Amino acid sequence: MTDVPDQAVGVVIAAVGAITPLGGSAEALWEGVRAGRVAISPVRRLPMDHYQTGLGGEVTEPCSPAYDYAPDCDARDRSIDFALAAAEEAMAGSGLRVGTDIPAERWGVAYGTCHAGWRSAELALREVQEGGAPDWRRYTFVPPQAGAEALSAAFGLKGPVLSANTACAASAHALAHALEVIRAGAADAMLVGGSDAFTESAFAGFSSLWSLSPRPAAPYSRDRSGLTLGEGGGMLLLLSREAAERTGAPVVADVLGYGLSADGYHPTAPHPEGEGAARAIRSALASSGLSPDDIRYINGHGTGTQKNDSAESNAVRAVLGDAAEKVSLSSTKSMIGHLLGAAGAVEGIVTVLALRDQVAPPTASFTQEDPQCGLDPVAGTGRPMVLDTALSNNFGFAGANAAVAFARPGGRGAPAPAVGPDDVVVTGFGVLTSAGEGAEALWDAYAAGRRQGAPEDGLRVARVEFDRSGVGTPRERRRMDKASQLAVASCRAALGAAGADGDADAVAATGVVLGTAIGPMESSERFTVPVLSEGAQEANPAVFTNTVYNGAAGHVAMALGTRGPTSTVTSGHAAGAAALGVAYDMLRAGRVERLLVPAVEAFSAATLAAYRSIPLFGSAAGRRYTLAEAGIALVLERRASAERRGATIHAVVLGHATASDACGIGRWDASGDGVERAMRQALGNAGLGPEQVSAVWASAAGLAAADRPEQAAVERVFGAGRVRVEAPKRVLGEPVGAGAHLSAVLAVGAWREGQDRRPVLVNSSSLGGTHTSLVLSPVPLPATESVR
Repeated sequence: MTDVPDQAVGVVIAAVGAITPLGGSAEALWEGVRAGRVAISPVRRLPMDHYQTGLGGEVTEPCSPAYDYAPDCDARDRSIDFALAAAEEAMAGSGLRVGTDIPAERWGVAYGTCHAGWRSAELALREVQEGGAPDWRRYTFVPPQAGAEALSAAFGLKGPVLSANTACAASAHALAHALEVIRAGAADAMLVGGSDAFTESAFAGFSSLWSLSPRPAAPYSRDRSGLTLGEGGGMLLLLSREAAERTGAPVVADVLGYGLSADGYHPTAPHPEGEGAARAIRSALASSGLSPDDIRYINGHGTGTQKNDSAESNAVRAVLGDAAEKVSLSSTKSMIGHLLGAAGAVEGIVTVLALRDQVAPPTASFTQEDPQCGLDPVAGTGRPMVLDTALSNNFGFAGANAAVAFARPGGRGAPAPAVGPDDVVVTGFGVLTSAGEGAEALWDAYAAGRRQGAPEDGLRVARVEFDRSGVGTPRERRRMDKASQLAVASCRAALGAAGADGDADAVAATGVVLGTAIGPMESSERFTVPVLSEGAQEANPAVFTNTVYNGAAGHVAMALGTRGPTSTVTSGHAAGAAALGVAYDMLRAGRVERLLVPAVEAFSAATLAAYRSIPLFGSAAGRRYTLAEAGIALVLERRASAERRGATIHAVVLGHATASDACGIGRWDASGDGVERAMRQALGNAGLGPEQVSAVWASAAGLAAADRPEQAAVERVFGAGRVRVEAPKRVLGEPVGAGAHLSAVLAVGAWREGQDRRPVLVNSSSLGGTHTSLVLSPVPLPATESVR
């Protein structure tokens, strides 16, 4: 990977696009916001019986994106429609041509969402309850990565593609990850944003928590009574400054930096003093070279709930000190509602347009000051203000926090990194698979060729059974679904194996980047099925808190005490590999010293029913395919950190790369072009030639249509029969998003058993044409002998 230079790569926003309750464009959003117009009214598209309120920020603008992401299906998903509509505006507004101005291979996607295509899941579940058979294509809209891969295909973007899901902070996390992708030199342009559409589950869930306001939300007001749900999408086009100057693209604003953190406090409530939020804000300032006196405006999270608004205000005061009294903190949610996973992108758009027009956006419906908040809310309508920089805050369920710093174009440049680049090393594993607990049990099963799993109504499934005592007390375990238990247990084991569990301060500074494709489907099914069949009164608030994809990472933070940068990556069957890539970039950039990187998957009944309905898995080839549960965690850290504490280094991550086929949801390039590009780029980033690699740990899992392209690509890169190819998933099963972790652990096991001790390449692919390759070395090279 390209070394971080003395001055960090400048990143700019070239164009924005949005569809919200205020209209079908970013300018309509901005004009409505600056005027303080409230677009919250009775919801018409959903049945609204038995909720706390019938109000919401509903998109009434027609939404018919040009790209047909489901040509053989009449069904559509509004969350994907919102993302595409917003992206069409942003792409057109940039004036750039993919493949002409910027190569398609240098243009990627980072997409954030909370509920993703869950409305499609609700419609399918209700059809099943009524005795019908849903169109199987509906199920392909459900995962967060579906939106990312639709965006990639719509515009032919073949660079890095990933999705993030950190509940209400999701698209702010997507923006942070995209910033690192560009600064690492992996792309020149990233289409970044998020979307969410109304679901019955969301209204029932927030009602069960007694969080919804009977009137439009009034954030920061003394008489505030809860939040208002909204829907919509927002997209921002990020470019490296060099690419913007070379192409003559417009520049709306600069992206200076970001901060991520975990509360580790409660599944839904923030820390009362805003400690986690303060860490994110403080980190955003530090990474941007800003001081408290530089900030005059913050676009706040501002949900309108008692606890969130006061906690955020406390966090701002804790970070800015005396300067907080001169800061305006307003809430866009007062006008369009809480757009959940889209909030970070949409509120980021409002923030950069505020910088453009030198107007601080208002908080609508504000009545009287609450001493527990007390900062200037810009009540009523927008206020002219000299603004050079601004922050945008987003905080989500499971204690996920994000703050992003923006600046007027041409002003303050990106600061120099606080520390230089360093090798990224693996110092510990925690392994829970159907083969047993520990890396040795996994290696023994693979070496012996013991095929895992057993038939379950037409599918072969490998289940994980493990000692749950490592998760926590019985009471603590009851609050978690199986995926969360796997995450906590594997992370605890990995920290212990790395010798990093004895220092409370060091653990607190550790971050978590979790990869999962299936995520919280067990909890989502448990929550949604009764709501659909019996009504909102059956909503269980204890289950609802686990229906966010980042719930597992939140449980890790609460159980282990990790408080560092924390995110959840949901890139389909390549989720774990994407999480390792995100973690690598953050470590190389010096954003954190150590990261836990777990990948977890567990299967619910509805999840397996969805797999059975998809023809690819019901074919004859599908009988050679095993779906496997797993919880595998790796400890990644900067070499200096590992050497300082005398840790054993098991492997060095030399580089990684992600490439997209840009073929669309559930499609891939049969030629293997995307896999080939990912492998060649990963090798180039690692400073290696194909002849220096001893083995390829393949993504192949027994589905011939998906395995053949990879085989052809391997032969083109390495030559037929010239490199050892290992296909562990054909024996141990496809652990969905944990595949890269499975291969990494086995690669280290192979070195331990005396096999060729040269670097290896690990492949991982989604079933929508997103491919990630990583290069691992068994040799703990001194920093002065780095191959990059």
